[in-house]
Amino acid sequence: MAAVELEGVAKSWGGAAAVDGVSFCAPAGRLVALLGPSGCGKSTTLRLIAGLETASAGRIAIDNREVTDLPPAKRGVSMVFQSYALFPHLSVAENIVFGLKVRDVPRAEREARLRRTAGILGLEALLERKPSQLSGGQQQRVALGRAIVAETPVCLMDEPLSNLDAQLRVEMRREIRSLQRRLGMTMLYVTHDQVEAMTMADQVVLMKNGRIEQDAPPAELYERPASIFVARFVGTPPMNVVPAAALGAEAAWAVASAQPGRDPAKLALGIRSEAVRLDPGGLPARVAAVEYLGADTLLETRLGEEAFIVRVPGRTGLNPGDTVRLAWDAAAAHWFDLSSERRID
Repeated sequence: MAAVELEGVAKSWGGAAAVDGVSFCAPAGRLVALLGPSGCGKSTTLRLIAGLETASAGRIAIDNREVTDLPPAKRGVSMVFQSYALFPHLSVAENIVFGLKVRDVPRAEREARLRRTAGILGLEALLERKPSQLSGGQQQRVALGRAIVAETPVCLMDEPLSNLDAQLRVEMRREIRSLQRRLGMTMLYVTHDQVEAMTMADQVVLMKNGRIEQDAPPAELYERPASIFVARFVGTPPMNVVPAAALGAEAAWAVASAQPGRDPAKLALGIRSEAVRLDPGGLPARVAAVEYLGADTLLETRLGEEAFIVRVPGRTGLNPGDTVRLAWDAAAAHWFDLSSERRID
């Protein structure tokens, strides 16, 4: 097992920073997700770790060994790409051991590693097939097999499940997590899907515009978001974040009790949808839409002019246009500074 450390890593193209001063540590044997929207720099960060891009500044270390200027083959990492990158004319077995063959690993060792890898991934019956004869999930397993057979201490994954359908994504993310734990490898996993990050990772590095917005365990991102961006990015549905002034006359009381001495006009209030309840003594809100999901119902309401989502159990008889009253416990409130968009504790 090997830890991966980045210190002040940056990458620019033509003066535009794709990665800007990124620092974090992926502890040995842990699964760390690089999460964020398209263009935030997460895939570039992964490619910098792999050596596929050259850092403009900063330091990268793997297993306490600086690798910033080393070529990919010298870094001790394997990588699984979004496109799987399988050779169509080679069999499953040939695809898996291709890298070993290039590195002149003896045939007996190649075959032993192939047997171990195929057994781990359940590919024994597919070794003679070509990629075109495989399903999407089977092709993904072959791509994983190529990374596992290399027996490197660090595995890098760049959106490996984005080409699969929803049900297969759920199955594969469980398999990948189970595999990572069983093999004890350090895994860095790039995704734009916050559900993947929350369900798979020990640690989430959430990025925005080339910088780290928050680096923490999944539960901390959900329960104590460091900024409005984190609050809205993590969670389904996203956290309700509204200017405190939208609470009207209630704003002064809420701020006075939770944030004494602060101006409500400069604050935003965040509330998770499941923390809101329908209460005859609550704030009036107009129902804009109703989404019945089976176990619960999402009510899209308008609190003043602000959208506000409420999750209620089971089915409700409410319809668009109805008026409801909303309440929540003071302990469920998250407060943010409107100018910096950072959390206020």
